[in-house]
Amino acid sequence: MQMSQEVFGQFRRKRLLIAITVAALVLILTLAFRFMEEKSRIEQQSHIFANNAIQRFDRLFSPLDVAANNTLGLVGLSCEQVRFPLIEKLASLQTVRTIVLVNNDTLYCSSLSGAGNLSFSHYYPELAVNNQRMMLSTDQQLLKGSPVLLFWTPQDTDNHSGILQVINIEMMSNYLLEPTLPWVERAIFNVGDKSLEYGNPMVEQALPSEDEVTWQESSLRYPFSITLFGPAPTRLALMTMPSQLPLALLLSLLMGYIVWLATASRMSLSWQISYGINAREFMVYCQPLINSRSGDCDGIELLLRWHTPRQGWIPPDVFIPLAERQDLIAPLTRFVLSEVARHLPLLPTCPTFHIAINVAASHFHQHQIIDDLRRLWWPENPVPQLIVELTERDALPEVDQRVVACLHTLGVKLAIDDFGTGHSSLSYLKTLSPDVLKIDKVFTAAIGTDAINATVTDMVISLAQRLNISLVAEGVETEEQATYLREKGVDVLQGYFYARPMPLGDFPDWLSSHKTLLFA
Repeated sequence: MQMSQEVFGQFRRKRLLIAITVAALVLILTLAFRFMEEKSRIEQQSHIFANNAIQRFDRLFSPLDVAANNTLGLVGLSCEQVRFPLIEKLASLQTVRTIVLVNNDTLYCSSLSGAGNLSFSHYYPELAVNNQRMMLSTDQQLLKGSPVLLFWTPQDTDNHSGILQVINIEMMSNYLLEPTLPWVERAIFNVGDKSLEYGNPMVEQALPSEDEVTWQESSLRYPFSITLFGPAPTRLALMTMPSQLPLALLLSLLMGYIVWLATASRMSLSWQISYGINAREFMVYCQPLINSRSGDCDGIELLLRWHTPRQGWIPPDVFIPLAERQDLIAPLTRFVLSEVARHLPLLPTCPTFHIAINVAASHFHQHQIIDDLRRLWWPENPVPQLIVELTERDALPEVDQRVVACLHTLGVKLAIDDFGTGHSSLSYLKTLSPDVLKIDKVFTAAIGTDAINATVTDMVISLAQRLNISLVAEGVETEEQATYLREKGVDVLQGYFYARPMPLGDFPDWLSSHKTLLFA
């Protein structure tokens, strides 16, 4: 039985909606990912610029630091003795304008102007009193008004003697702080609360404009920091989005097409099956198994029915094969086991009463069926005989045939369902040693009408009787078929002639009425 065109139409609309939704999400996520990636790259570039600038300044100050420490031995000597050595030292330090010796809080000797007598703590309290090692200032001797950096190296802890180097910081900052557009528009060298900006000869505090953001990195070796001003990374990243749109659009269309292919009607139905299991839309039905000789009900076969509020009743010949192909048949079988275990108190407590359940070949893999029986069936201490009906849509691998032997050891009987229509039926008789063969309803329907199929039915019956295997005939719908099968020695009959499939909870009432008819 095929699904109606309405159901297929619903699946196609769902597929289209899912494909469009996925394509839109992929487009949004791709652009968002590229946006975040570009934003992160811009921020990283700014930090790299600041770190590189700090490393360059550190490399600039390091030889000055070494030179100052090597010159500390001149402190205290007279200016006439040390001036020429200071000039020689100055010649080797290209970035230094002048070197000044400080002794007992007095600036007493300069490589530029010679001897002097100025108070160090008065002119440079940040260095002398606040114990700073660097200070931004303006030159008052050589190039008046130009920015300089005072680099202080004390001789002792009292901070009253040492070497003071005056560095041409404007030249260095113009060389080392050149901004890298577009992510760095302004670069500033900071010492304490004073700043020197690239391209600006004034020593003053630098502030960002309204649309600029700030990054700042500090040196770990010397008391200075680098501040960068530039456009917000968000704005720069957004400016790159038009160039990212073609690739994102192509990727979204590709993903939408893949989803459209993946959510074909069968895939859609498989999703419905998964949802139906969780929503308990499936129901367990049963069909009586009638003893052909006595007319008693010897057992039931468990059947699965599916009613969904979305599509109504969906026939088993649609969802069962699909569930097998989508590896969903095992969860359905577990659902049937749990339901029949729950209804055991309503069923006859007789060891000759049979409960048959269909199990796909895939459920035998890695002893899954045995594990499920141990978890769902045997804890209920069932009295009726369990029969596992092996469906033949797929071949049972040799490794899983050992599971059948384990089932026999545990007292579970094996039936081969739809015998003669499936895979390697004759080989199964040898390798699986089944207890029951079920004659497919196709052969039952051929009784009295189709000479070829009727002959096949007789051969199957004869083969089973020679091998001492019980027979169950499915699809018995007429008195003629029932009589024919009874005369041929078929043990159990099943079909609409006796009873239609019914909800498992209705079986006790049917069984009572059936016994009443037998004894009437």
